[in-house]
Amino acid sequence: MSTSLPKTDHNKKRVIFCDFDGTITENDNIIAIVRQFNPPGWEAIVNDIVGQRKSISEGVGQLFHLLPAAGRKEVVDFAISNARIRAGFSELLAYSRSHDIEFFVTSGGIDFFVYPLLAPFGIAEDHIYCNGSDFSGERIEITWPHPCDEHCSNSCGMCKPTIIRRFPAEAYTRILIGDSVTDFEGAKLADVVFARSHLITKCTELGLPYYEFETFHDVIAQLKREEGLH
Repeated sequence: MSTSLPKTDHNKKRVIFCDFDGTITENDNIIAIVRQFNPPGWEAIVNDIVGQRKSISEGVGQLFHLLPAAGRKEVVDFAISNARIRAGFSELLAYSRSHDIEFFVTSGGIDFFVYPLLAPFGIAEDHIYCNGSDFSGERIEITWPHPCDEHCSNSCGMCKPTIIRRFPAEAYTRILIGDSVTDFEGAKLADVVFARSHLITKCTELGLPYYEFETFHDVIAQLKREEGLH
């Protein structure tokens, strides 16, 4: 299901909230990590997260707790070397800057791979939201510096609805770009949704309008159409 974006309201500032795993990157880095190191029991946890039988914070925390902290270098090196940035990301950032669209990375991913992979793109650190990590114990622990506010009880981990609510609908056109379970709640609040993979399925179930995308060139093209730019 896909419908037209709302007509541009020039009294509102556009703001983009863009997922990282499976969106900015072509693959889901968390899944890639646990598949690579293959600790017993990881698949059942992933299935419970996607099926919404476990909260994101509970499930992701359990996944990384399966991995020994002593393997930090191998985990970090794999995550960074395995990731591929989706086509058109640099161009979307350039388009956003030239059209005064504020751009935030809102990621359910982890700091040890999110920050290094985004470093070449010049995104201000205060515009990157993700989860933290602690390798000081026997097992990898995930920390949650951006938890749910009083309006959310989903144990999101990095709570996208909480971030989105800081940009009130009366002042902003809120654009969400995402692909999976961490984006479900945010999609309910956004004015415009660009979706792929699991997020398409969820938007269809919820009756939420969305635009399907494969690369960020698709996103740029639709934003240009709404602006009357070709």
